[in-house]
Amino acid sequence: MAITRHQYRIFIKAPIEQVWNAIIDPAYTRRYFHGTAFVEPPSAGAPYRTTLPNGAGAVDGTIEVLEAPTRLVMTWHVLYDPAMSEEPASRVEWNLTEAAEGLTRIDLVHGDLFRSPLTWENVRLGWVWILDSMKSLIETGEPLPSPTVPEKEAVDDATAAWHRAQGVECNNSIWELVDAERTPARDEELLRRAYASAYHWQRAARRTVENEIRGLYMIAKVHLLTGDPVRSLDYADRGMALCEEHHIGDFDLAYAHEARARALKALGRDDESAVAWQAALATSVADPEDKAIVDADFAVVP
Repeated sequence: MAITRHQYRIFIKAPIEQVWNAIIDPAYTRRYFHGTAFVEPPSAGAPYRTTLPNGAGAVDGTIEVLEAPTRLVMTWHVLYDPAMSEEPASRVEWNLTEAAEGLTRIDLVHGDLFRSPLTWENVRLGWVWILDSMKSLIETGEPLPSPTVPEKEAVDDATAAWHRAQGVECNNSIWELVDAERTPARDEELLRRAYASAYHWQRAARRTVENEIRGLYMIAKVHLLTGDPVRSLDYADRGMALCEEHHIGDFDLAYAHEARARALKALGRDDESAVAWQAALATSVADPEDKAIVDADFAVVP
């Protein structure tokens, strides 16, 4: 899953053996990897530990795969931060490829982060600097200057960023099943994804009332698809109430009317459905791209 891992690629002008050595040799890593280094040479199937210059623990885990000079897979449990150290281990994969003579491609994946929001946020940009600094060291003999480290983000901010990413992932995944043939298993999965999306958006960074309205819309839509128009109308009414309370119009108001119209139609309340449908069609949508989406969705009349 894209949201539970980070992926990076970089090219280094050096033979693959030299790049491999830079990943595992303390003489290199102390210079570009925030002063950290393996305590013992890594060995396949064995535990490992890296330390900071003062001897404090940096990261520990298990070397799962070691195939010099092309692949290193290791679990990754943070030691340098008390809060992150409480999170479960994630996984880091280094894959090296000879892209051309004297040119090495690194593909790095830091995955299994779905239960580790603090680590997810901390390493997201951290790996960019590490890889760039390693490239600079190998190609020029000097690592990058130490960055000016900003004040550490609050734990709540990091968690909120993780929730935002998960909310996007859950919401997007719903559309994979919307047009699929209905089965009990798919209906159950649809409901789980809709509620999961709303859960994460409720806790997301930079959330707005529009995010809540869209979460309610999606739950209403999924309940209608899965044969529960009563609950669909309940969530559609909640979305409409928020639009009215916060004076939200445009795209979100159009879909709030549409959700009500379809739920009312399914309940046999045809006259009320027609009124809601006309309100949906009459709602002005300013952005041309949004208008095109609305027109396509509203082409199917309740």
